[in-house]
Amino acid sequence: MHSQGTLYTISAPSGAGKTSLVAELLKRTPRLEVSVSHTTRPMRPGEVDGVNYHFVSHAEFEKMLESSAFLEHAQVFDNFYGTSQQWVESQLAAGEDVILEIDWQGAQQVRRLMPNTVAIFIMPPSKEALNERLTGRGQDDSAVIQRRMDAAVAEMSHYVESDFVVINDDFDTALADLEAIVRSHRLSLANQQLRHQALLSALLS
Repeated sequence: MHSQGTLYTISAPSGAGKTSLVAELLKRTPRLEVSVSHTTRPMRPGEVDGVNYHFVSHAEFEKMLESSAFLEHAQVFDNFYGTSQQWVESQLAAGEDVILEIDWQGAQQVRRLMPNTVAIFIMPPSKEALNERLTGRGQDDSAVIQRRMDAAVAEMSHYVESDFVVINDDFDTALADLEAIVRSHRLSLANQQLRHQALLSALLS
């Protein structure tokens, strides 16, 4: 018998390295999936529909909102993002762990609906490092970068609402920290009792 999967929310300011860390965590960890959000923002160079996001129009997003299709949704700058509730619940029921890469607003919404969610916040090692990472992308002008820096400071103030905080100073160390969080939850009493029911019964008979 498999145990119910664990839902993780991972939040971070733009430029903190969240996407790279999650991508590597997925490669190294079996039975771990990342939810692909729906968004109304334009597709960026190199992105693939259904892989990076499900890209939809504002009208399509509104229809999904009206039918209560989202576990959480939020407006970030001028665009909307949402997580399919049906997909998340089906994965968890199958014993898969699920990661939601969302901002603090979305994490709050998910925690209200699913109190057992494990919230993780990734922080940069300094504001200077964050600014360098945002500037190094080469995709935005200085006004947009300043806007993102201001938003990052506001976002980071919500780290206190998380269960775990990971500082992404050294990539490998931050990755190991994330792996430790997932592994520790898989070794919890409730999960081990379900996963190894026959063994535990045999050992105690």
